[in-house]
Amino acid sequence: MATAEALPKEVVTAKPEAKAEPPLASVAMEKPSNLSEDKSVIPVPHEKVDDSKALAISEKAPEPLLKKSSKGSLGRDIALAKLEDDKRLSFIKAWEESEKSKVENKAQKKLSEVSSWENSKKAALEAQLKQTEEQLEKKKADYAEKMRNKVALVHKQAEEKRAMVAAQQGEEILKAEEMSAKFRATGHAPTKVCGCIGG
Repeated sequence: MATAEALPKEVVTAKPEAKAEPPLASVAMEKPSNLSEDKSVIPVPHEKVDDSKALAISEKAPEPLLKKSSKGSLGRDIALAKLEDDKRLSFIKAWEESEKSKVENKAQKKLSEVSSWENSKKAALEAQLKQTEEQLEKKKADYAEKMRNKVALVHKQAEEKRAMVAAQQGEEILKAEEMSAKFRATGHAPTKVCGCIGG
């Protein structure tokens, strides 16, 4: 009988990467073949093997060899389970993409609302500024009109005062001429002498 050390080296040392797995579609599509035609079955020794050695051998045995050793219902079940797992992962990925798309659309909608709010607020403030400027222009025009009216009033009052001064000057000149005529007629000299006459 063969011992655990006498097993073929390819079973013990074979690496899972070295053997290529068939594609999932071909595994799912292939029909179960007759088990008697499978020639890659490795006989298992019936001799009692130490548990630690058996565990080491089972850990080293690559998964593809197990699949190839039983192409029947076990291989089909494994392939179907892998397909189910891939399908589940595909659904999860599609759900994740959908959720991300929803989040992105929601964020875009909120950003659009913020931009719309900003634009409406800016437009309202610009309208308020324009209205204030118009009010200030109107107040400025009113104030300028009032100032022009005051200037006109001051000019009118100044003209009136000039006219009064001119009239008063004319009256005083007429009065001085009458007095000098009276002094000439009477021959008397005026008692008040102007400061500019005489010494």
